[in-house]
Amino acid sequence: MNGMAGYLRLCVLVLGVISLAGPAGAAELQQPGGRLRIQLTAFQQATISSEISAKIDTLPYREGDAFKQGAVLVQFDCSFLDAQLQKAEATAEAARSLLAVNKKLAELDSISTLELEQSVAKVKETEAEVAAMKVSVAKCTLTAPYSGRVAKLYTDPHQYLTPGKPIVDILNTSHLEVRMIVPSRWLGWLHVGTRFAVQIEELGGRSYSAEVTRLGARIDPLSQTTTLAGEIVGAHAELLPGMSGWASFGAGRRK
Repeated sequence: MNGMAGYLRLCVLVLGVISLAGPAGAAELQQPGGRLRIQLTAFQQATISSEISAKIDTLPYREGDAFKQGAVLVQFDCSFLDAQLQKAEATAEAARSLLAVNKKLAELDSISTLELEQSVAKVKETEAEVAAMKVSVAKCTLTAPYSGRVAKLYTDPHQYLTPGKPIVDILNTSHLEVRMIVPSRWLGWLHVGTRFAVQIEELGGRSYSAEVTRLGARIDPLSQTTTLAGEIVGAHAELLPGMSGWASFGAGRRK
């Protein structure tokens, strides 16, 4: 009986400590050694999709390959669009020639004002068609908006795609963000530029120096926590998005 009473007193004591610490304090008590769980994420990522209906001609990069900004990620076979552009340019040239002739006839009063205005409108119409075709042809080549690596391919060369069909996922791995959730009461001393250490599990606990780059815009009232983003200092080719580990801040600050 005495053993049971002692156990109950211990449970009440632990619950009292957690209650006094609040939800944020409870979250800290759940972390081994006061560390916080983190994950590495790409600073930029995007899914490149088809904007036209066409067959893929070349898809030079495979999953895991690195590329530079401006590199061709996808090249479509746009023979039909090229032919349509040439046709539109020829039509526009004919319209401009007709307008030049009609202007000379107008000077001789050999053509009505309406016919001249129609010639002007025709030139504008055909030039607009040329501009539209140039936009379509430009979509035949999809280039990298930034340097990075291929994360996933959704298709293969020589497949015919329709607009909106995803082709490739890309990641900007030039620098990675460290994401975590921190107790809101840490905001009393946390600020942009605060340094902390990161240990990456996938690399055997290897440690890296990092600093805070952004603090959350709101606090979760239930858990009394907020989000934090940091950046690992320096370039490290071995680090990849999706890796996880622990963040450790300076001792004595979690008071």
